Amino acid sequence: MTGILSSSFHAADRLVRINPSPSTAAAARVRELKAAGRRILDLTVGEPDFDTPEHIKQAAIAAIEAGETKYTPVNGTPQLRQAIRASLRRTHGIEYSDAELTVGGGGKQVIFLALMATVDVGDEVLIPAPYWVSYPDMVRANDGTPVIVPTSPEDGYKLTPQGLEAAIGERTTWLILNSPGNPSGAVYTADELAALAEVLRRHPAVSVLSDEIYSEISFTGSPAPSLAAVAPDLRHRVLVVTGVSKSYAMTGWRLGYAAGDPALIGAINTLQSQTSSCPSSISQAAAAAALAGPQDFIAESVPVYQARRDAAVAGLRSIDGLVPAVPDGAFYLYVDCSGLIGKRTTDGTVLEDDQDVTLHLLDEAGVAVIQGSAYGQSPCFRISFATDLGTITDAVDAISEAVGALR
Repeated sequence: MTGILSSSFHAADRLVRINPSPSTAAAARVRELKAAGRRILDLTVGEPDFDTPEHIKQAAIAAIEAGETKYTPVNGTPQLRQAIRASLRRTHGIEYSDAELTVGGGGKQVIFLALMATVDVGDEVLIPAPYWVSYPDMVRANDGTPVIVPTSPEDGYKLTPQGLEAAIGERTTWLILNSPGNPSGAVYTADELAALAEVLRRHPAVSVLSDEIYSEISFTGSPAPSLAAVAPDLRHRVLVVTGVSKSYAMTGWRLGYAAGDPALIGAINTLQSQTSSCPSSISQAAAAAALAGPQDFIAESVPVYQARRDAAVAGLRSIDGLVPAVPDGAFYLYVDCSGLIGKRTTDGTVLEDDQDVTLHLLDEAGVAVIQGSAYGQSPCFRISFATDLGTITDAVDAISEAVGALR
């Protein structure tokens, strides 16, 4: 912020309260090192390395050629809304109406607008840690107070009913629940969601923002369960947020959506109408094709992710001082590196925290990962296995060598 504040530009308080995304900063550092000629094995990027399926790209091309390049309704084209309803019916068994749907420029925008529509100064939002890096800052940007709720590796990095009950206060407005989770890959079972629902029934003022962007990337044999389906009596209090970015390798298309209570959806759509008016019409056509068309891509890509996961887990488990948590979904590994804290590098530098560990891996192994402190749980680091198996294998070998050199 120093450069901004020293110029004639005056930063609003909300900007001072938030930080740039650590994952974006890590990716920028990797690009700098590569530009300088360093060979960097990049395990930071949380996006599929697959290309967008051909039939989805062709749908976008057809939309352009048909002149579908104008404004659309705020909550999406009729074709997209129909595809979203069918997708949610297929994955959750829930029938949503058009009045219960909102569409935005990625799930991230939808989450931001949901918080903007509901959070006042002093309102608290519960965020289980480890968490996706953007949650706390999005809460702060909208004048709320993020309340971080620790979880443990013994509980699979998942919120327990006891932890939820203890964290709820008089100003609690939202619980953010992310399953499969980033960075842990943790997937809540139906029974675990039912137990959380029991707590929520005792606290009717608390709504749940259920971030399910990775729901289709599940290694359990079926999409990750949704609280809205497990506890249908709480459906009006659950905002299901998802999109096409991760499941269909469409991160750059920027198309996300949510389903929830019509009053909340209406408020989000009002804000949407005053921000970007509507998402890209071309991206909407592509997303409709993704959701309504063949689902072969998901069926084919998930086993590939699982094979990469298994290779990364096996390799990292063999390294003294590292303990990876085996994820049931998404494409991340959260690795406990507490066994490396206090060790010295060859030049005598002591590794005092997980940021020191990640810098050591970058400098000595040429492997880029993200420190656990960015996700609210230390000492750990996150790797993404949304990259090819060769890169993963080479990275694990390089990490092993760098760790082996510690004293």
